[in-house]
Amino acid sequence: MTKRAFIFDMDGTIVDNMSFHVKSWLEFFQRRGHTVDADEFFRNTAGRQGHEIMSTYFGKQLTKEESAALDFEKEELYREMYAPHLAPTSGFVDFIARAKAAGITLAVATAAPVENIDFTLDGLDLRKEFSAIAGAADVARGKPNPDVFLLAAERAGALPQNSIVFEDAPLGVEAARRAGMRAVVLTTTLPAEAFKEFDNVIAVARDFSELDVEELFASATN
Repeated sequence: MTKRAFIFDMDGTIVDNMSFHVKSWLEFFQRRGHTVDADEFFRNTAGRQGHEIMSTYFGKQLTKEESAALDFEKEELYREMYAPHLAPTSGFVDFIARAKAAGITLAVATAAPVENIDFTLDGLDLRKEFSAIAGAADVARGKPNPDVFLLAAERAGALPQNSIVFEDAPLGVEAARRAGMRAVVLTTTLPAEAFKEFDNVIAVARDFSELDVEELFASATN
């Protein structure tokens, strides 16, 4: 398989929304008498699935049904907060148009549940742009495990070494590294220095307007 693929994390990458995710988590926890540090919470959980976060903060005694109900409640709160602001990250639409013109297959790999994938991709009319989508419902483990990236590449028909991941979180970049993929970091949420330890990062950008499609693949092969 010589097909080239761009694999996009969704939250914080396709959409610059992580501040709304964190706000909704903080509100969700506050309603239950928990106080958490926003920065620490993001660094430790971005890319993990909802049931993994619920288990961490509410204990492993939660049943699957209880965890799912809590996760659904939290995500409804997030969608309510973010809906008036829903928009693609700057330069994204033009960037993927250039990528498709260059024959690059596009995929999404996210820790988000189906409802959030629908909310974002259908809300922005972007679903048709992607040949493959993998989300929380498709894999048992969230990032930093590589499962969702490997599945997205498989569905896109591309080998890991021919795939470039776009991420905004250290756990996601680590998942890409474990998948054998290079990564492009979007600093929508964290500064560049938060990713300095990763040897698989080939570019760091504020948004997609700063990125050149062919230069990324040239960097990936060097």
